[in-house]
Amino acid sequence: MTMKVNGVGFRLKEYQNFEWLQALGKVFCVFDEQDSGNLSFGTQEGRSRLFVKYAGAKTINYSGHPEDAVARLRDAIPVYQDLKHFSLINLVNHFEVGKGYAAVFEWFDGECLHPHWSFPPPQKYTHPDSPYLRFRQLSVELRLTSLDAIFQFHVYVEAMNYVAIDFYDGSVLYDFSTDSTKICDIDCYQQKPVSNTMGKLWGSSRFMSPEEFEMGAAIDERTNVFNMGATAFVLLGGESDRSLSKWEASEALYAVALHAVDKDKTKRFSSVAEFHQAWREARYLDVV
Repeated sequence: MTMKVNGVGFRLKEYQNFEWLQALGKVFCVFDEQDSGNLSFGTQEGRSRLFVKYAGAKTINYSGHPEDAVARLRDAIPVYQDLKHFSLINLVNHFEVGKGYAAVFEWFDGECLHPHWSFPPPQKYTHPDSPYLRFRQLSVELRLTSLDAIFQFHVYVEAMNYVAIDFYDGSVLYDFSTDSTKICDIDCYQQKPVSNTMGKLWGSSRFMSPEEFEMGAAIDERTNVFNMGATAFVLLGGESDRSLSKWEASEALYAVALHAVDKDKTKRFSSVAEFHQAWREARYLDVV
């Protein structure tokens, strides 16, 4: 069914009352196509904007139980609190709403680099308005700066004894007007120790290490190293085609990224911090 809040339409499998949103401002956009069971709103009060993530509705692309989505969002709150960082969207409030749960963040005026609801592949790679294509058309230097924000955040994630689960380009927001980057949607990040209890963990296979497909495997800092190397190939190279011919930065940086995504876990960098240091050294070599 189609519903409207402040004249903005969105779809749900069944009716739900959203009058509680009025306290957060006027709704100016709705994201209703996520498969996580979350429904998200952009709200505005004066010049202040918020991003409201809500679990508890029967969203159109979620096949699970709303109460499971509620539990996941509630459990994610300490993750955002523990990993508060200048490169992460800022959580400002959270509360129960009937049988649902809401998390409220400061609005960041960026665009998601994997907007599968508006530019599903292959449009993601070909449509001139696709945020991913526009990002790939930026200079290598601007993309390296964006990657550095991503890497810095994950060095901090590692220092806080967390592992990044389900990080992919859909977790990256880029503001083309200010050339700034923020991370969003870290709901699945977990504190160590973590083992694979699913077989295939949450996430995009373009970013995932072999152990993220292996039941019982340890998910640790070397897993995060793979994830960061894969991110470099998605933003600077040929995504899953990790050949040098598809790489747009220096060969020194290519060598670092390739080392990070070694299928043999023991051959990768031992930590994201070590990876980031090697990356920065290779980047410096490229400019001297």
